[in-house]
Amino acid sequence: MPSSVKDFFDRRVPDALRRHPEKAKEVAATFLFTIAGADGGTWTADLISSPPICQPGCIGQPHCTIEATDEDFRIMIDGGAQAAVQVFLSGKLKIIGDPMLISRLSRLLQMGSAPAI
Repeated sequence: MPSSVKDFFDRRVPDALRRHPEKAKEVAATFLFTIAGADGGTWTADLISSPPICQPGCIGQPHCTIEATDEDFRIMIDGGAQAAVQVFLSGKLKIIGDPMLISRLSRLLQMGSAPAI
């Protein structure tokens, strides 16, 4: 069953950040995710703050804004780094701000996709 984008941002990423705040320091950026579709929404992942947070809405000034459809973002969640690269290369992922931060996005996807321990 495909992952839920809302569950990913509302539960899985915040849980991972609470369990492993040190991993957020490796990313050290603030992302705004604007996901279109029925399973979409807007979330801010602030991986600089202490403790790091992921919560609904636009909070502060993001370093990088990621725009995608819920369908394409689910592909990225479920398919891992290779799927994320394919979505990016196909032009289905819009990036506003620092494009170099996209390389750190895979770390956030991995954190939210890792099973809870």
